[in-house]
Amino acid sequence: MADGTPGGEAGAGRLGHTIKRAEQALIARKTRALKEFGLTVPQYAVLLLLSDSEGMSAAQLARECMVTPQTMATVLSNLERSELIERVPSALHQRVTVNRISDSGHALVTRADRAALAVEGALAAEFGHGELSAFESYLERAISVLATEE
Repeated sequence: MADGTPGGEAGAGRLGHTIKRAEQALIARKTRALKEFGLTVPQYAVLLLLSDSEGMSAAQLARECMVTPQTMATVLSNLERSELIERVPSALHQRVTVNRISDSGHALVTRADRAALAVEGALAAEFGHGELSAFESYLERAISVLATEE
């Protein structure tokens, strides 16, 4: 049983805890890499999604970025204030606003993406080819098992 001291084994042997720690380490590293571009990880994710689309609603972006609608509203407001996105009424639905990347947003995310990819590349470089392939396969299997409803 865990002793409760700092650095103790509170999460030892718990796969979910290890996965969460890995995710947090990855996000922390990406946060540092994106800082020079003035972007947070969620802002970067939104710009990356919008750079490859004709526009998306806030609800679509929230689902894709795995954040709450409230968080997405804040992210979009900040991106709009920085003129990295444009928000326009949808041609299909009166009550929906479509978010599109601006030219300056596209230029910024292109540069920022290189930094984010460097983080992922450094992580991938820690594994041999066979290890990396197996690791990705294990993660996909975990996602599949956890996404299956009983």
